Amino acid sequence: MRIRFDLIIACNFALAAAFSIILGNVSNAENPTGLALGIEKSKPTSGPFVAIDEGFMVPYSVQIPGTTIAFEMIPIPGGTVKLGTPDDEAGRSDDEGPQASVKIDPIWVCKTELTWGEYKTYMGLYKIFKDSKKMSGTRKVSAKNRVDAITAPTPLYMPTHTFEFGEDPQQPAVTMTQYAAKQYTKWISGMTGAQYRLPTEAEWEYAARANTTSAYSFGNDASQLEGYAHFDSNSPDGAAAVGSKKPNPFGLHDMHGNVWEWTVDGYSEKGFANLGDDVKTMQEAIQWPTKADSRVVRGGGWQDAAERCRSGARMSSQDEDWKGEDPNSPLSPWWYTTDPARSVGMRLVRSAAPLSKELITKFWEYDHEDIGSDVEFRIQEGRGALGLPTPELAEDIKANQ
Repeated sequence: MRIRFDLIIACNFALAAAFSIILGNVSNAENPTGLALGIEKSKPTSGPFVAIDEGFMVPYSVQIPGTTIAFEMIPIPGGTVKLGTPDDEAGRSDDEGPQASVKIDPIWVCKTELTWGEYKTYMGLYKIFKDSKKMSGTRKVSAKNRVDAITAPTPLYMPTHTFEFGEDPQQPAVTMTQYAAKQYTKWISGMTGAQYRLPTEAEWEYAARANTTSAYSFGNDASQLEGYAHFDSNSPDGAAAVGSKKPNPFGLHDMHGNVWEWTVDGYSEKGFANLGDDVKTMQEAIQWPTKADSRVVRGGGWQDAAERCRSGARMSSQDEDWKGEDPNSPLSPWWYTTDPARSVGMRLVRSAAPLSKELITKFWEYDHEDIGSDVEFRIQEGRGALGLPTPELAEDIKANQ
């Protein structure tokens, strides 16, 4: 698959545009042609593309400012997904229905799951934000700019547990909470000038199915999963490097297996019963969390059987269980300590049409007052770190490598 290296964001431009998203001006970063990042005026002669009013969405690669680390975004056409699974699908759970139709607008989806190389850059902000000298002056978080700030995850309490199965830069990052994953997307948005976020559950399933209705994106024969996924029969020693199995028809790797991936939705045992029979939009289909835990992860992981890696398989997060070995009080808002969290990661999504400030804020920030209280308590005690993704931050990141 062609990578559009001509669209790699130059670091200097990314720094100049860093606050365009955070401050509520949600127009995307632009390439040298004046078009939004990842959009070309002329129809490409090769490779995947999606026609939209502004031109053609194409794959593009982004280098994280201050690093040599890059990630690739793949254009996905709009369409309608039949969310959930039919009653007769092998391995089906009750929470996978009733099926509901959701209209998905064009999006870019990251080609692979987020890697340790990417996430450790974000983890390094804790040390940077704790340096009061660097956080002085215009970079100091105040009541006026607090809305633009992000939290950095605290150092791992149990790094030997989290990294027992590896921490290679190309392995998927794991054990972050949904809140930490959302804050990562806010940070990378501010650093690059383009609006990144977690997928909704409907967007995730649409991207995983890739216009298929079978149990897997390649069909119903689980014996073929070996070529597409790392799961319990072929990955006894942890998650593998991202992108090392065959992609689905949209060109996305590891949508089956390797690690479960966060969505923005809350979990309900009733599945999609509240969506009704009418076709819903992406926004209408979001089931925003109403509790501090129980959020949806998708895709299956390296510890799971084949049936758990189906396109329609779901799992609910369980904070009390997943933080069972955390001695902190309150428990960490950023990290899990207990399995199955070592097989839970994330993947970036970006809408072709930027979301409103109000909506993107819901994708970025904590969505329950208990989570907010835990975050604030840790910060006030000095056990959390708060900072702004200012242009100078790339220099600190580079020095911290």
